Amino acid sequence: MRKIGLIGGISWVSTSDYYTLINKGINEKLGGLNFSECLIYSFNYADIKKNNDANDWDSTFLMLLKAAESLKSGGAEAIVLCANTMHLIADRLQQAIGIPLIHIAEETAIEIQKKQIKKVGLLGTKFTMELDFFKDKLADKGIETIVPESEEIKDFIHYTIFEELGRGIATEETKKRYLEIANELIKKGAEGIILGCTEIPLVIKEGDLSVPIFDTIIHTKAAIDFQLA
Repeated sequence: MRKIGLIGGISWVSTSDYYTLINKGINEKLGGLNFSECLIYSFNYADIKKNNDANDWDSTFLMLLKAAESLKSGGAEAIVLCANTMHLIADRLQQAIGIPLIHIAEETAIEIQKKQIKKVGLLGTKFTMELDFFKDKLADKGIETIVPESEEIKDFIHYTIFEELGRGIATEETKKRYLEIANELIKKGAEGIILGCTEIPLVIKEGDLSVPIFDTIIHTKAAIDFQLA
C-alpha cells in the first residue's frame, strides 16, 4: 500500500471526514484489519484564515509547503489537501514538492464527464466561486460552471462555511437556504451541483436535489485508488 499525506485542519471537520472515508474505503476493498497508511498534518485554521482574509496566499503557500515537505519526509508518496479553497495554490505546491498532489477539481471533472454533464453549479467559499482555479480545471474538460450571481448569497455561503459548517454546526434553516440556492442554479441550467467546500455535505446530501451532486467522496476515492495502485 502506498502511504499518503493529508494536509488538514482546514477545517478539522472535513479532515475527520477524509480520514474516515479513506479508511472505510481501504477496508471495503481489502477487508480484514486493513486500513489506510497515512500521515496527517493538521493546521490551526485561524492561522490559515488570517492569511486568506488578507489575500496573503504567499504565506499560506509557505505554510502548506512546510506541511507537505514534513509529510514527504515521513514517507508520504502523494499529498491530499483536505479542502477545496486550498487548491488555489495546488498547482504551485505540486511543482514545489516533487510528489503527486491529488487535485480535487481534476478528480471532480472526471466524475462529471462520466455522467456526460456539460454544465454544473458550484457552491463554495467566495474564493472558490469567484476565482478561476476550480472552474479552469472543469473548463479543460469542456464543462461550464455557474455560480450564484448575488453578492448577498455568496456572502451567506462564505459566512456559514466558516462560522457554522467549519465548526460542525448544521441547522435546518441553513440547510433550507442552501437547497434554495442550489435549486436556483438548477433552474439556470445546472445539470449537477458541486459541493465545492468540504463542509457543505453537512447540509446537502445525495437525494436532496433533482440532479447529481459531486462532493468530497470523489477526492477520497481518488486517494484510495492511489494507495492501492
